[in-house]
Amino acid sequence: MLSDRGEGLGDRGGVGDRGGPRNILVRPGVIARGGQLTITVDGCRNGGAASSNAFRTTTLTPVRGANDTSRAHATVHHDARPGTYEVRVNCDGRTLTRPRAFTVIGGVRGGLGGSTSDGATPTDMAIGGGLVGAALLGGGVFWMRRRAEKRY
Repeated sequence: MLSDRGEGLGDRGGVGDRGGPRNILVRPGVIARGGQLTITVDGCRNGGAASSNAFRTTTLTPVRGANDTSRAHATVHHDARPGTYEVRVNCDGRTLTRPRAFTVIGGVRGGLGGSTSDGATPTDMAIGGGLVGAALLGGGVFWMRRRAEKRY
């Protein structure tokens, strides 16, 4: 179902009945901030553009061997808010919108994890030394008990 502006309504994948873009497919459906989406659009023979509030406008390029399909890759903004986003495509002067096309979840921040020093700190050395000492003590007790069992 299309609106007067040629935008898809409902949650049918942006399927339109008139010529022009139809069936917008966005994968993956759930993505972390900074992740890469693949947008595939049927009815977009000559390419076009895809946009969303979650990523920069990207160029749709025709797929070889597929008569009227175009594809684009888009990177979700690192500061995108978690939530559902729509994707708008424009092909041959026609616009189609896929509501609720994908969901952004909170990303995992990697990196130093709060580390500010190189190598082992004095605290690390104390903990490691304590663990080694406990292992030696436990091994010694075990060895002494085994030795005492062999005496008759």
